[in-house]
Amino acid sequence: MERVEATTETTTDSGPGGYAAARLRLLQEESRSGPPRRSALAGLTDQWLAALLTGGAETSGITEGVALVAVGGYGRGELSPRSDLDVVLLHDGSADPSALAALADHVWYPVWDMGLALDHSVRTPGEARKTAAEDLKVQLGLLDARHLAGDAALTAGLRTSVFADWRAQAPKRLPELRELCQERAERHGELQYLLEPDVKEARGGLRDATALRAIAASWLADAPREGLDEARRLLLDTRDALHLATGRATDRLSLQEQDQIAVAVGLMDADALLRQVYESARTIAYASDVTWREVDRVLRARSASRPRLRGLLGGRGRGGSGTGQTPGERSPLAEGVVEQDGEVVLARAARPERDPVLPLRAAAAAAQAGLPLSLHAVRRLSAASGPLPVPWPPEAREELVTLLGAGESTVPVWEALEAEGLITRLLPDWERVRCRPQRNPVHRWTVDRHLVETAVRASALSRRVGRPDLLLVAALLHDIGKGWPGDHSVVGETIVRDMAARIGFDRADVSVLATLVRHHLLLVETATRRDLDDPATVRSVAEAVRAPATLELLHALTEADALATGPAAWSAWRGALVADLVKRVAAVLAGEPAADPDDPQQITAEQERLAIEACRTGGPVLALHARSEALPSSDSATEPEPIGVELLIAVPDQSGVLAAAAGVLALHRLTVRAADLRAVELPSELDGTDKPGGVLLLSWRVAAEYGSLPQAARLRNDLLRALDGSLDIVARLAEREAAYRKYPRRRGVHAPPPRVTVAPGSSQLATVIEVRAQDVPGLLHRIGRALEASGVTVRSAHVSTLGANAVDAFYVTDPSGAPLSPMRAAELAQEVEQTLR
Repeated sequence: MERVEATTETTTDSGPGGYAAARLRLLQEESRSGPPRRSALAGLTDQWLAALLTGGAETSGITEGVALVAVGGYGRGELSPRSDLDVVLLHDGSADPSALAALADHVWYPVWDMGLALDHSVRTPGEARKTAAEDLKVQLGLLDARHLAGDAALTAGLRTSVFADWRAQAPKRLPELRELCQERAERHGELQYLLEPDVKEARGGLRDATALRAIAASWLADAPREGLDEARRLLLDTRDALHLATGRATDRLSLQEQDQIAVAVGLMDADALLRQVYESARTIAYASDVTWREVDRVLRARSASRPRLRGLLGGRGRGGSGTGQTPGERSPLAEGVVEQDGEVVLARAARPERDPVLPLRAAAAAAQAGLPLSLHAVRRLSAASGPLPVPWPPEAREELVTLLGAGESTVPVWEALEAEGLITRLLPDWERVRCRPQRNPVHRWTVDRHLVETAVRASALSRRVGRPDLLLVAALLHDIGKGWPGDHSVVGETIVRDMAARIGFDRADVSVLATLVRHHLLLVETATRRDLDDPATVRSVAEAVRAPATLELLHALTEADALATGPAAWSAWRGALVADLVKRVAAVLAGEPAADPDDPQQITAEQERLAIEACRTGGPVLALHARSEALPSSDSATEPEPIGVELLIAVPDQSGVLAAAAGVLALHRLTVRAADLRAVELPSELDGTDKPGGVLLLSWRVAAEYGSLPQAARLRNDLLRALDGSLDIVARLAEREAAYRKYPRRRGVHAPPPRVTVAPGSSQLATVIEVRAQDVPGLLHRIGRALEASGVTVRSAHVSTLGANAVDAFYVTDPSGAPLSPMRAAELAQEVEQTLR
């Protein structure tokens, strides 16, 4: 192999000191990085180890029949600053064992003295082959064996036999290698979607690139080469910078190091770094998928060839394998598109240069059939297909909708189109969201994959809407604005108007799509953060949506978007809140009168019972029980989904209830997933008194941090003590926080500061204060105390948690029951924010 010279000045000192100094100079050379530095470091290490072997040979008296061989990454000449040295001391078996051990010690100990990680072994060629036959990882390492010093013929003989063994055993070993890759992917995840990826072990990382080299060495299949070397180079460069920045042999790109690594590899910031890492991972992952499909095809053909040959000789004719279809037989799927050998390929008569709709038609046919697009077909489409006319012809639009409506099988087909640049050719704005990271832990995908996943989820909801085509396209484009500065919903509306017109939708449909993108967060944010009993809440949504058909589409899009985001973004509880809001908005759009704010609010029979008991006893009354329900959108009979433990509290109206109740829950280590507080007036005939009774109703959805839930009686007793002042919640929580801080291992990542804002125009009855902060124990208690100290009355509260983030809304009034003035509202937001900081 060719290698850049190790250093401008080599060292003949075989001791650790000489090598260490030369190594340090090399790693500190800012002008040399990337492949030249890795190759130079390998060359410098080669010289050192060769000198150690020569010195050891003189000491031990073994002058022939031994060789020092680099394997694995070192064998490939890809030494990162903290890479292990994988070395085999190869011998022909003629040396005295004690002399051989002395020779090995002479090589190994200086490496250990340097503090370098060493993976070493002493074997004859026969022992090496036997170990490789038993251990796949050993065999993979030997495929990259490279001679360092000693008997070159010994190394050459080992390489020849190892490659012969690998090719002969490939039908058995390749399935084993694939299983190894799949297990690793399950443990480490997909590199192209992780915020803190392991660039070596995750799917699409350096291990998979090495596996592709092994497949190529088997001569059964070869990976698509375009972009593969560049992808490997970028991941290796990233690992080099990571090793130098941390001083450790780590392959995990942690959040706190990403900006530094980005600068080291010449990129603007951490997002640019992640985007390039994701692009590289996607290239390797796609190459892996294509290559493993080819391996499967070849192995199937080999296993079927003998029975088929026996069938032909026996006179049974075609199809002797029992499959009903001979290899190479073609089945038509669509115009110009056929199935062959389990893949979708172009028909012989297809003319992509004359048929601009063919890429979408082939993709739609493949997705509907649940088959992959062949690499050859995608490349031919990419090379020969012309641009679609603008606006698109109806067939192209219909094929896009068909592709998006295919469900899970849409994803691999979309990835194949994207790998060859067809998606950005069809939808140029897609480039801005391609491989774009999302630094919100609630999101599990990059922006582009999230959009495709949303379309997949929307396809399952398409029977609920009158215009499934608009639902699917809105799902694909709802976050398209995230590639631009500003509010992505506002920016996205503008982009989608242009994209939808180019795709061929008429003016009315373009307007609907723009509304869906502009307001795709409206329903879930309103349902979880606003008082649905406030007429202004429902009216604001109705004014934004304007039409029942658009509301129907927005409801389905909301659910698909949340389901595609991650498990923290959707639940039966959130679904029920959104469905309730949709029902109320639909009534307004149908012309039904809005609720009168002076009408008494509807409460459940259980809430009424608790409220009456609270009025009668003059103290808090609690009910604690598990809740489960089916998602409101479910089209089929399914098992109810658990929504957590519900805690209902009724207490006579008084100050400090919210803070006291939240503090008691925090003391009992109950995490508040959602909460609702509202004040109700009970008629005198219900509460047994001569005048109406004011009661605060608190509905909480809680979960125990660990262990079992406390008894309701214990919670009631502590709440009584908190309300009468005999339980010092502040001191108790401070003691726990002090103990918490003693354990550094429990400290999380640095969270952004809390933000408290006023939501203008959200209600005519109260002022809405929105709090966004890290969800930590006691947060709601601190907010409640801050509001109480400011002298406002909490009319209702709506608490929601998304991953590690709390987003809480509080409807507050002044003591007279009126909304706060704008100046007072701004002051209150500032006071609460300062308290939380």
